[in-house]
Amino acid sequence: MNRLSPRLGPLTARQRWRRLRLQAYSWSLTGAYRLGALHPAIWRLVARSYHPALDRVAARHARVACQFAAVDVPAYRHFLRENGAEHAKRLADFPETTKQNYAAAYDEESRCQEGRLHRAGVIVDESSGSSGKPYNWVRGPRELKGVYRNAAGYIDLVFPGRRLFVVNAYSMGAWATGTTTGTAMARIAMVKNTGPDLEKIADTLEHFGPGYDYVVSAYPPFLKHLRDHLDERGFPWRDYRIRGMVGGEGMTEALRDYLEERFEEVRSGYGASDLTIGMGAESGFSVWLRKRLAVDRELRERLLGPDEQRLPMIFHYNPLETFLEVNAAGELLCTINTKTTLQPKLRYNVGDEAALRTLAEVRAALGDEAYERAWTDERLNLPLLFLFGRKDSTISYMGANLYPQDVEYGLYQGNPYAAAINRFCLSLEELPGLEYRPVVNLEIRGEVDREELAALCRKGVLAHLSAVSRDFAESLREDPTAADLRVRVFGPGEGPFAGLTKMKNVYLVKDA
Repeated sequence: MNRLSPRLGPLTARQRWRRLRLQAYSWSLTGAYRLGALHPAIWRLVARSYHPALDRVAARHARVACQFAAVDVPAYRHFLRENGAEHAKRLADFPETTKQNYAAAYDEESRCQEGRLHRAGVIVDESSGSSGKPYNWVRGPRELKGVYRNAAGYIDLVFPGRRLFVVNAYSMGAWATGTTTGTAMARIAMVKNTGPDLEKIADTLEHFGPGYDYVVSAYPPFLKHLRDHLDERGFPWRDYRIRGMVGGEGMTEALRDYLEERFEEVRSGYGASDLTIGMGAESGFSVWLRKRLAVDRELRERLLGPDEQRLPMIFHYNPLETFLEVNAAGELLCTINTKTTLQPKLRYNVGDEAALRTLAEVRAALGDEAYERAWTDERLNLPLLFLFGRKDSTISYMGANLYPQDVEYGLYQGNPYAAAINRFCLSLEELPGLEYRPVVNLEIRGEVDREELAALCRKGVLAHLSAVSRDFAESLREDPTAADLRVRVFGPGEGPFAGLTKMKNVYLVKDA
């Protein structure tokens, strides 16, 4: 699809006046937010003293962000006209934006403020699309400074230490997480950007010794690989203080417990390449609440509803900077409020299912006594995001998304047994050591050599994913265990295909 490239064009006198007023209001609020993040100590004060009354200010600012973009951003002006919303006034009147209807429909320049992309200090991040096509996300220098300040403020709060040393094990490619994390952490700590290299990390820890407060930032499965690798080396864990900061995909409490047998504590953050990193983050309280939800059915019903069996990740978030909503389908919408955003993100639907709860709602569900006992020294007085994960049919593994379309290519392209494959679906398999592996489940027709079919399919899928998905290829290069893709073969109606209708394929199953 050819992307549209609308231009701003001359503004009427009324539009210029409106733009000036909205810009002044937006910059005044953005300036206040920036003051609150100038130093980690100020960031802690703001996070601990947030008042629910500010929710109304945040909602108003999200509406102003949409109104300002309607005048100032060429793509958004065109998008609103196309959706009959050019005169929208309430926040709910502005249509949702998505990767498909907005980011993929308009070019990078037209989605920028004033329709101007090229300027010194702009950083381009990359993520892979559903067909392996890379998406580029641009961020300006003022926007990035805000991201750095927020990330540094959070780390300084959750992982205090006099001699903080961050070992950044995220990929150092064109992904947002790795390079941004390294730059942000350098504001408050000594940093070594090792990337996901087990030997390099082990050598770093041994070389610099136990005299530092280490924080290793990585994807959850890689942190597990690191623990096991260091155990094999006989690493003297007791002599060191090492904590873990993870992101990029969800983490089970079983894996957290396993990691915390060695790491002092492990915390997770939430973000998206489409939007920003550091949209949400865990605290001791949110981790406690998630563990409580796992065993307390009544509490889960009070907070999430009577039919909800999933255990969400739970993050604090700041509505003043990232205003969140949940639509009628239970999907998360995000508006980045700050005026510094080069490409405004406005009621953007990244495809995650979620629920939002205020601390007052959580307190009512828990009861005053349990609520007060659960708090740790961090005490982030920010509302909570209950995140269930992507609603689509992707599987995230080692920071790469596996999509059904790409798997289908690998199954059928040049495969002499392609005719024997009736359908397929994806799942994640938990191994005994608390590791996870992606599984391609095949339903076959007729008689066929199942072992040979599975081997050919595995080879084909890996080859295709490596060719079309830069994220997956990078994972393979940096961590060979990412190639451990499982293929399971079933007869008609067996295994995960039992009870599925033939009217429409289901590409993602919870339990295979």
